[in-house]
Amino acid sequence: MAEFLDLQTAIQSTVRDGDVVALEGFTHLIPFAAGHEIIRQQRRDLTLIRMTPDILYDQMIGMGVARALRFSWGGNPGVGSLHRFRDAVENGWPHPLLIEEHAHAAMAAAYQSGAANLPFATLRGYIGTDHPNVNSQIRQIVCPFTAERLAAVASIRCDVAVIHAQRADRNGNVLLEGILGVQREAVLGAKRAVVTVEEIVDDFGPRSPNTTILPGWVITAIARVPRGAFPSYAQGYYPRHNGFYLAWDEISRDRDRFLAWMQRYVLDRREVLGPDCLQGVAA
Repeated sequence: MAEFLDLQTAIQSTVRDGDVVALEGFTHLIPFAAGHEIIRQQRRDLTLIRMTPDILYDQMIGMGVARALRFSWGGNPGVGSLHRFRDAVENGWPHPLLIEEHAHAAMAAAYQSGAANLPFATLRGYIGTDHPNVNSQIRQIVCPFTAERLAAVASIRCDVAVIHAQRADRNGNVLLEGILGVQREAVLGAKRAVVTVEEIVDDFGPRSPNTTILPGWVITAIARVPRGAFPSYAQGYYPRHNGFYLAWDEISRDRDRFLAWMQRYVLDRREVLGPDCLQGVAA
């Protein structure tokens, strides 16, 4: 059953060195505050999983958190490359990074099968492509009913899933609205789940048609962290900070500049990022 904790305690009690960890969110509700707390607590040797690793994973990789990454697309959305990610793959800085790249469809299927407590997912998309030639984790099976050859990928069943959401009620149920990715599946397939929320309410009130509610019994810890998805956005609370995504391209190109920004805005402060996060270092 969900326990209400502060963010520091929530991460400290759930994320351990060597864990397989997914911080999910699709352009929207990206758990930046939780990821920054993982960095501050100096977790190491994590296998990070995410359908679309963007700036948050660039920061985590650049700060030495990750040993490996399983993903389907990586980049600074609308801008370009993730320079800390590239530096780790191309130059081994701050240390080498193992990568396992998939298509979006395979990642989504792997999350869904993990949520169903199954060992693998099947799909047709990889059959006849070159993708299995560069990813040894893509296997083939024969359908026992039709004898059709199908691709198979291991399910995603994390040690810890971390997401951000709009609201939790006092019973530990969590509400997500707006653009969704695989947050629900990530939580359902994980051993432990941490959810940061904008607010804790007595009642969720009117809901949009695409509302997802996660029951408190699938969640380990809930932390109230207003603006916990910034500089991504939370529908109904604040917009995406497009200027930050543009500025990150220059901040992250240089190792020293990147480290200076992380020191100033993540390591030296406990509060979430705010509009001042482009001052000084980003000039």
